[in-house]
Amino acid sequence: MTSTAHTRFWALRNIVLAFTCCAAVAGCQSVADNTGQSAATTLDPDNTSYKRLVTQGKATKVVIENIYACPPHDPRMNIRKSAVGQITATDGTVITVPAETALQKGLGPKSFDLYNECNKIAPKNSAEVSAANVPVFEVDADGEVITGFIVADNYYEMYVNGKLVSVDNTPYTPFNSAIVKFKVKRPYTMAFMLVDWEEHLGLGMEQFPVPVTAATSQWYPGDGGLIARFSDGTVTDASWKAQTFYIAPLVDPKEVVERGNIHDTPNLGGRTHPFARKPNCQDKCYAVHYPIPANWQSPRFNDTNWPRAWEFTDQEIGVTSLPAYTRYPELFGDARWIWSQNLVLDNVVIARKTVR
Repeated sequence: MTSTAHTRFWALRNIVLAFTCCAAVAGCQSVADNTGQSAATTLDPDNTSYKRLVTQGKATKVVIENIYACPPHDPRMNIRKSAVGQITATDGTVITVPAETALQKGLGPKSFDLYNECNKIAPKNSAEVSAANVPVFEVDADGEVITGFIVADNYYEMYVNGKLVSVDNTPYTPFNSAIVKFKVKRPYTMAFMLVDWEEHLGLGMEQFPVPVTAATSQWYPGDGGLIARFSDGTVTDASWKAQTFYIAPLVDPKEVVERGNIHDTPNLGGRTHPFARKPNCQDKCYAVHYPIPANWQSPRFNDTNWPRAWEFTDQEIGVTSLPAYTRYPELFGDARWIWSQNLVLDNVVIARKTVR
């Protein structure tokens, strides 16, 4: 072999190896093309500015008094308004709080009830649950039909390969759970927007317990959580990515520490109740927000540098007596409750998982 031919041979070999190994490096993954064949494809860059936006105090404008009104119900039920507001950051940016959601915009199919007191859907146990009448959302015509069971504290919207397949029909309370069906080919990407709703808009706080028994209970930082299990064996666990975009309540914005694309609060004690700090700044508390990427739902979105999801127990989430979840242990199996780094202070979280 001549030196020129030798050089061309090794150059071609290196190109082939780079193509073959693309899925193993940051910024590249194996995806299915339109023919159903697997191809190495460069991920879209995450061009989001992760510059923090800082707000202080309550939202100055209420956009919607209540997204969802429970039909006539037992007055003893825990019903709270799911309001939406706007607040202006120190740089003049107007931010929707707690989040701008598909439910607010009237987008996507609303969730099919597994358990919902407002709709009087309350199977006594897993044996009474049927998914036969759950509509199938078609992502791929020649795909596999997958059934999932979901509980989110408080709100979720779910995308599969960038398509909105389910929107939580009850954004705040009472606590509900859902069934979803979708038809898709592997590999596929699930992406959830998750919102821990709030009564003090812009502050990440609510009234707790009900009825209020002390002045401090009116300024209570709630917590979130997602658990889901799917018929193809996929479950929520630490293999997911989870990024937070709204952190509150804070005594000082400097309490949020940024390490690359990780937004954390490592110096505020515990990450769950009862260990998490409860600040006494009330309506003077701060919040830190980050712009949500425009293409976060896409399977091509590059979440390589996002932090992993954190797993939490039933006790840490506070759901040991929540019938929307506890009645159906067989349906959730070995799934784990997940969230971002701080279960209490992180109020808007995006969780993603690519299933291969």
